[in-house]
Amino acid sequence: MSGGQLLELTLRDILQVINPLREDWSIRFYIINELQAVVQSIESLRGATVEPFGSFVSNLFTRWGDLDISIELSNGSHILSAGKKHKQMLLDDVLRVLRTKGGWHKLHFFANARIPILKLETSHSISCDISINNLSGQMKSKLLFWMNEIDGRFRDMVLLIKEWAKAHNINDPKFGSLNSYSLSLLVVFHFQTCVPAIFPPLKEIYPGNMVDDLIGVRALAEKHVEETCAVNINRYRSDSSRLTNQSSLSQLFMSFLEKFSDISAKAATQGISPYTGQWEDIDTNMRWLPKTYAIEDPFEQPVNTARTVSNKQLARISNSFQTTLNMVNAANQDQSMLVSALVRPQISQFLVKPPFRCQSSHSNGTRPQIPRAIQPAGGVQHQFQNRRSQKRQNETNQRPAQVVHIPKVHSQVQQVWRPRSES
Repeated sequence: MSGGQLLELTLRDILQVINPLREDWSIRFYIINELQAVVQSIESLRGATVEPFGSFVSNLFTRWGDLDISIELSNGSHILSAGKKHKQMLLDDVLRVLRTKGGWHKLHFFANARIPILKLETSHSISCDISINNLSGQMKSKLLFWMNEIDGRFRDMVLLIKEWAKAHNINDPKFGSLNSYSLSLLVVFHFQTCVPAIFPPLKEIYPGNMVDDLIGVRALAEKHVEETCAVNINRYRSDSSRLTNQSSLSQLFMSFLEKFSDISAKAATQGISPYTGQWEDIDTNMRWLPKTYAIEDPFEQPVNTARTVSNKQLARISNSFQTTLNMVNAANQDQSMLVSALVRPQISQFLVKPPFRCQSSHSNGTRPQIPRAIQPAGGVQHQFQNRRSQKRQNETNQRPAQVVHIPKVHSQVQQVWRPRSES
């Protein structure tokens, strides 16, 4: 077995371990249902809905991934813009009720953050970030979900890179490293700059600043974004003149490490723009001042998603890329060395022993089967929008937009995703 084959096999094994199972979806739906009950008990939040966003909605979360929640305030059919002080007050109300109710742990309120956040941990040991009126976060999550319709390798790469980043302690913005959204954008940018390219510049998917268009009637604003993206994604997918990138997952992973191994050196002069799909010179891009390492948010320009990354941490991030690249190249036939470079110790324990290695009962050389992870196709987005979908249809007198093709899912699997009934 060659080094490339061993890496490919190891990456596939890692995905089998970190991909969410049915119960992981069920638990998160249950948590959202519990939070909805809490919100409904608060007078100042009467009529508000609890809606997930982030990696859960974009289907880019691992078994142990966090859960992002937006409490959407009632404002009839229109998008409401709540001030920061109002958001702080409402989250403080939520905090008091959660403390009184009990069962919620590690409650921390970051009132003065750019976007006020209430952090907590559930009895299922799942971390939750709660914000107010984060419609932009919901739409960004959907856009990343739709990008996977172009090429399914995107999701695999994001999950692998997020686990690798956690293993190297470079996925924690509180300590000056990269947040998960930035890591996802790095994978988007990698797919844009591969040869041949896998993704187009995101300005070809949604031209303009998406966040600026989230105004007025919510149903119409969302419909505009959804239909624009659907048309452009389908146009890109159906382009027969487009060259197909046939790189394996291991080849994409290695080229990702190579591409960003010198980010510390590049950071002084260039930033990453998934919107244009290319490196941008900071000196000529006035939107990025002050001059810091930049990963521009393609849906909320000129916001820098890597604004918390310090120069010291940037050097350490660059070193992690280079060190991993060297270790993977040196590993050759040593899978334990590969695993140690790619995942955390608590993940590696599932990779260095059965059932992921062939055993005597599989003498024909085939690999033993393990439970397959569930990969929903749109179920998350529609599950909680049902709370307001009928209202939206009545207000607009139109059917909800049909976005990119979404494969049907077996009814038994859909049943697993539904929130459990409260006992």
